[in-house]
Order: sequence, then structure tokens, then C-alpha cells
Amino acid sequence: MELLQLQYFRTVARMEHMTKAAQELRIAQPALSKTIARLEKDVGVPLFDRDGRQIRLNTYGRTFLDKVEAALTLLEEGQREVADLAGMEHGSIHLAASTLERLSEPLSGFLSLHPKVSLRITQAAMVEMAHQMEAGELDLCFTPLPMDGPDWGSVSVLKEEVYLAVPPGHRLAGRKSVRLSEAAEEPFIGYKEGYHFQKMNDGFFRAAGFMPHFVCRVDEPAAIAKLVGSGLGVALVGGCGGPNAPIHLLSIDDPVCRREFQLVWHNKRYLSMAARKFRDYMVEYFAAEEAHLGPRS
Repeated sequence: MELLQLQYFRTVARMEHMTKAAQELRIAQPALSKTIARLEKDVGVPLFDRDGRQIRLNTYGRTFLDKVEAALTLLEEGQREVADLAGMEHGSIHLAASTLERLSEPLSGFLSLHPKVSLRITQAAMVEMAHQMEAGELDLCFTPLPMDGPDWGSVSVLKEEVYLAVPPGHRLAGRKSVRLSEAAEEPFIGYKEGYHFQKMNDGFFRAAGFMPHFVCRVDEPAAIAKLVGSGLGVALVGGCGGPNAPIHLLSIDDPVCRREFQLVWHNKRYLSMAARKFRDYMVEYFAAEEAHLGPRS
């Protein structure tokens, strides 16, 4: 049994499609089929049920896959530990984020300090990040929503106030603060249902005693400010970094509207030196940014 066979098996098991797996692995499909057949001969049982061109992981395959993933994860962690001994220039980080909006500047700063670190970023939904974390496919997750896991560690890196954004000339534009309930009858611009920020915002609306009338839903945070500036409606927006559109941000007196971004990792997985350095850098970066910006007026 060879390591390459196990790596190929893991990919085929994940995709349950020989041709697509061969394309991802960049090998010929007949060669991949022969490799899987040799592996099944070595194991002594078929690992897939076959029906024409369709393949499905069977009971033997699922049991074997659990062990293969555990073995490959240990080997990958071993490689990374050895790379750590050789120094930061050989380090790698796989980061997943539900939003990339707050990451561009700190990523640029980190990579300028450590240009040889291999950094890979995946944008994913919360459920997908949790699955990848458990599977050992990620080093760190960056998320504005809590991620609960018995073996996960986390650190808060960024706290931001959420404001009510209104366009110029709006009846509330001259105010410094409002109760969220004062905007109950306003047309709102929001995120698409299920989007992580919208889940948080819906909690704020419930606390304020109403659910707004949405005239537009988007999946890009940058679009919110532009649409508010155009006069289409009002919206809840984060205060970090400031808006790029001519809008007014009003502090919300009631309810308390804040977001807290966290970095999450798996305590039972090896966290590379590069990943630990990145985690510490992110904490220091946002702490310095908050101290520099001070409280927003």
C-alpha cells in the first residue's frame, strides 16, 4: 500500500466520481481507476459500489476513509512540524473566512514581514468552515459569528460597533444617535437571507421589536453603503474602516449593536509556527488599529 494510493483514494471518496477526481488530481482517468483497483486488492474488499459509471463509497470504504484521513492528517502535521524546525520561510497557513472585508490590510502587512510564508485563503460559509476544521483541513478560521466546538480555541481580534446608515438629506441625518426602533418604518437594504451578517442583524432587529421591510438584499458588504448613498434605503453597517460612500452613520443607543470577529483553531491539531505568528499578528494589528482610531464620534 502506497501513500499516493491513499491520497488518490481520499480524493475519489470525496468526489465519488472517477473522471472529476482524475481531473482534480491531474492524472489520466484509466490510471486513477487502476490505482484504486490495486488499493482495493491490497485491502481485500471493494471500497466503492459501482453501477455503470456511477461510484458510491460503501460501508467498507467509509470505515477505511476515516483511518486514511487520520493517517494523512498525521503525516501532513509531521511535515509541517519539520518545516517549522527549518524556520518561518518554510511555513504555510490555510485560513478560512466567512468575509474577506476586514482582511486585506492585515494580510498585506503580515506578508510584507514574512514574504516566504505560503498563505492560502478560502471563503466559506460557517457550516463548511466547521466541517473543514474538524477534518483538519484548516489552520485558522476568521469569523464574526461564534464557532462552538469542544476542542476549539479562539481569540477575539476585532470588535466593531454597528451603525444605522442613512443617506444625505434623510430625516435622521442630523442626529448623532438613534434607537433602532425609530427606523422601523424605513425601507431597509440588507444582506441575503442566511448571510452571516444578516443573521446578526436579524438579532438586532428582534431586540428592537420589529423586522424591517427590505427593498434590496445583497451579498457584498461594499454594496450596502453605495445603495444607501443612492437614497434607496437605510441599512446596518459596521464601523471599522469607515464608509466609502456619502452616508451618515448614526450610533444606535438601543439595543446594543456590536460585532466581534474571532480567530478559531483546533486545539488537538498541530498549529504551525507560521499560523501562530499570524494569529499573534492579527491580535496586535487590530489592537493597534483600535488604539490609533480611538472611539468613533
